[in-house]
Amino acid sequence: MQDPCLLSDFSSGICLRAMIDIFELKQRRRQLLTAVNSDAVVFLASAPKQPRNGDVYYPYRQNSDFYYLTAFPEPDAIALLLPDAQGGKCILFNRPHDLEDSIWHGASIGQEGACEKYVVDDAHPIDQLEALLPDYIADRRHYYWLGSQNLVLLNRIKNVFTHLTKLTITEERIIDLTSVLHEMRLRKSSSELACLRQAATISSQAHRCAMRACRPGLYEYQLEAELLYAFYQAGSRACAYPSIVASGSNACTLHYTDNNRILASGDLVLIDAGCEYLFYASDITRCFPVNRRFSPEQKAIYDIVLQAQRTVIALIKPGITWNRLQACCTQTITEGLLELGLLNGKLSSLIEQNAYKKFYMHGCSHWLGLDVHDVGSYKWNKTWRALEKNMVFTVEPGIYIAANTPGVPEKWWNIGVRIEDDVCVTETSCEVFSDTPKEIQDIESLMRS
Repeated sequence: MQDPCLLSDFSSGICLRAMIDIFELKQRRRQLLTAVNSDAVVFLASAPKQPRNGDVYYPYRQNSDFYYLTAFPEPDAIALLLPDAQGGKCILFNRPHDLEDSIWHGASIGQEGACEKYVVDDAHPIDQLEALLPDYIADRRHYYWLGSQNLVLLNRIKNVFTHLTKLTITEERIIDLTSVLHEMRLRKSSSELACLRQAATISSQAHRCAMRACRPGLYEYQLEAELLYAFYQAGSRACAYPSIVASGSNACTLHYTDNNRILASGDLVLIDAGCEYLFYASDITRCFPVNRRFSPEQKAIYDIVLQAQRTVIALIKPGITWNRLQACCTQTITEGLLELGLLNGKLSSLIEQNAYKKFYMHGCSHWLGLDVHDVGSYKWNKTWRALEKNMVFTVEPGIYIAANTPGVPEKWWNIGVRIEDDVCVTETSCEVFSDTPKEIQDIESLMRS
């Protein structure tokens, strides 16, 4: 059966599958089921719709774990995974066709569509869950759950279970498989890497557009509009997270999203923004001057951050442990701040005392995938995880000097710099997916073009 869901990116000529292929879906389920007993059932629930206000809902986005194992995009769905000799079955309970609802919201996938397009072995209307679920779980003795915020669907499953077994589901009766699945999601397949590359490519171009559009007198949200336009034009329909467009003092607030200040000549703009492409996230940060030329102080801080990022990226290869990246970043930033006189003392003592946290208070990396802060532990058996091929994450050092920082001369105030790229571990080193200028001369040249 050919996957029918394709999305063409007309701006780049790239055409990628909107869903992973049948073999990959089945392989993921088969791999997960190796972690459970042969007489088990695994329950999965879709994400609930989220109300915005009144009778308006936010655009629907499927739970990442549910999507990873089913590729099914609709709400109000429950999937059962059942081990068998052929590698496992997937049974779906989902919304039936509703003629009246389709007039308002479009046709739902329905049961026949679920079987044809989403590689499930059988599908039933969700309103038949209580009647039909006992047929699937009556002879099962081990029960597993993949964590979800959809408490309504979880409670429906619990009620069926209680009625059938005369027992109440407790944490001892139903085992959470989430950590097993998240370990699987940590290592990306070739189809996932293709989506992540495209997300980074689109976002890189969007950052270029924002740089070119920047000028004094614009509002931050007008640069945000440049990003959104570029995302949509290139085939992305969603941001991976709320865009940060932070100028001047706002750049010293790590998760600033008001985006409502007027851009002033002499300030830096920090943009942390990335699109989502076919459910996969990008996460890129760039800093540039509103008036298209870095001041000496801005340049000095920027150079430290850029050198920290370069040094960390040069380290990345299979076998390097996660904490080495952070240690490398911390040392480079501390050395730079020491050289500028913003820190004083012995390098080793300053690092030991976390003196750098006055200016650099976050980690240098996080996993990237279906979620922008993707799943997967950073330690394995209580030791820092070693990098492996096809792990994807960000590298994002930063320095933030808020106004009135004790002991810091005023000329350094309100300089906030972060530089972030999306990186994949390869067989011998790494591949940087994002491609937006980050050398000072390249940024200034692009902004003047």
